[in-house]
Amino acid sequence: MDIVVQIGPRTGAAPKVAYRWDPDTDILSAQLRPAHAPNRGSGSIEVEGADGSWLIFDVADGHINGLEIVVWPEVHKRAVLALPAKVAEGSVQLPSHGSIPEVTANEVETSIAAESDAEQRIFHFRIGSLRESTAVRLASDLLLEVDATNHVAGLWLLNVPPFPREP
Repeated sequence: MDIVVQIGPRTGAAPKVAYRWDPDTDILSAQLRPAHAPNRGSGSIEVEGADGSWLIFDVADGHINGLEIVVWPEVHKRAVLALPAKVAEGSVQLPSHGSIPEVTANEVETSIAAESDAEQRIFHFRIGSLRESTAVRLASDLLLEVDATNHVAGLWLLNVPPFPREP
């Protein structure tokens, strides 16, 4: 797993997150507001699970601006899904790998495991192998798990609206 991030102090409040379901495709999008403008370039990091699942991180100026769950892994419903006991406040940035601003797309292949609470309002995605990690607030209702070597280990989506049902 090689999505490396840098955690630093946050100035101001955590961005808000706006979730949106696409009922035709089952894609869940999470957009951070305010979003970072792409001064140094923008792109995406696509995480492909061994089961064909896909998580896509939208990145601008080294910051995660959004997330899409394009192809869902099997979601294991739990009666209760315990949130991380401690959540660090800070800013999350992807380190720069060069001085030329450009639009890039990176793909990472690893395992993705998903679980939710019974109401499917909280989702937890484990990215890669199970390992010790710290939760960092990326946005109001979006937590990023980072391991001891600053690699992304997972995500928590909180207060997700229900999937739209057809009338």
